[in-house]
Amino acid sequence: MFTMTFILDSMIMFTTQILFFGFGWLFSMRKLFKDYEVHHVVVQLSFALTFTLSCTMFELIIFEIMGVLNSSSRYFHWKLDLYGMLFTLIVLLPFYMAYFIVSNIRMVKNKHMVLLLTLAAWLAFMYFFWKIGDPFPILSPKHGILSIEQGISRVGVVGVTMMAVLSGFGAVNCPYTYMSFFIRHVTDTDVQALEKRYSQTLDIILSKKKRIVLAERHHQQQQQEIDQGKSQSKFWGLLRSVRSTPSTENIQLLQREIAALEEMSRQLFLEIIDLNTMKERIQYSRTLKGRYFNVLGYFFSVYCCYKIFMATINIVFDRVGKTDPVTRTIEITVNYLGIQFDVKFWSQHISFILVGIIVITSIRGLLITLTKFFYAISSSKSANVIVLVFAQTMGMYFVSSVLLMRMNMPAEYRLIITEVLGDLQFNFYHRWFDAIFLVSALSSIGFLYLAHKQAPSDNPSNPTD
Repeated sequence: MFTMTFILDSMIMFTTQILFFGFGWLFSMRKLFKDYEVHHVVVQLSFALTFTLSCTMFELIIFEIMGVLNSSSRYFHWKLDLYGMLFTLIVLLPFYMAYFIVSNIRMVKNKHMVLLLTLAAWLAFMYFFWKIGDPFPILSPKHGILSIEQGISRVGVVGVTMMAVLSGFGAVNCPYTYMSFFIRHVTDTDVQALEKRYSQTLDIILSKKKRIVLAERHHQQQQQEIDQGKSQSKFWGLLRSVRSTPSTENIQLLQREIAALEEMSRQLFLEIIDLNTMKERIQYSRTLKGRYFNVLGYFFSVYCCYKIFMATINIVFDRVGKTDPVTRTIEITVNYLGIQFDVKFWSQHISFILVGIIVITSIRGLLITLTKFFYAISSSKSANVIVLVFAQTMGMYFVSSVLLMRMNMPAEYRLIITEVLGDLQFNFYHRWFDAIFLVSALSSIGFLYLAHKQAPSDNPSNPTD
């Protein structure tokens, strides 16, 4: 009976993994590689495999809360998924990243040399990856070198750091982007004036380039006349040279002026784009959807202040929560109102909804962000390496999400996750997240404050001929 149950549970898991793999494959084909003719199969397989293993971890968390599948089957697939994820993040992706980087070096053409340098680069990665764990109290020394704890602990340090940096910036940037309070007032007159200035600058650049062309042509004519004068008598050559008018244009000075004006035209062009973007934001903020996001921005600003405050409290008092937020909130509400309420039952269902929302928004948000970055920095030569880097980032991000999401689950559902992940110092990761989040959020506030203050409110000085 146990064998039959295990087989059925495994069929469910493998079926969902095939669906995840198919989605990851289609995403890489239709989103990441749609503008490139070179589709390297290994890169697509690696991305789809990482996406599958990441989604499987979240699926197993939801199955834990819902009680889907046998507990021993869930434990087996937890182990299988984590070992597969560690192999992908530590061996497969770094090796192929090194291979594609070395292959793009023109001086290295021999296949044996490519493989040798790839292996050397991977060994260097393994050395530095292993040394990451030395400064941090992430696990006890009793674990073996090939244990899950050794890999997860180091992946967790990098992933939690990355999550905290992104969360800190996002918590500040989201209200700054959504709230109409931060939108700079722009009118059609401002845009038209800047466009006129841009057009005048282009006209000046064109006129100076014409002067350079005329001066060079005049210089060539003088040189031709001098050459012709050498073949005639000295008297007539001297008379011709006296009669010719020398050019008074300083070509090098004109070239320097053109370079300065071209830089100025680029800045004006960027300012025109910025003003048009602000105009669109102003128009959008007046719509129903824009007003909704404006209210959402105020909510996120309060949330950002709360997170910064709580992160400071956690760091100062070395505090880590023992109860998940949902159960704690329900207990406080029930005790305050004095009503009869099944805390355990509702905390299970609300935790399931909360975890589901976190899972969906995390996957969607990360994929959207990765797509934007890919379009911004990729090329036909670098596309393979960038997709592998994104796959590495995605895997570390989701492993770290599982480490931190464990605290959002009621205590009875943390047991198997704690058992699977091993004897890790979970409290360290929460304190580390709070510290990096606080630094990232405060740095983002300072950066956005300076960017907002330095935004050009007045147009630059008029270009002069």
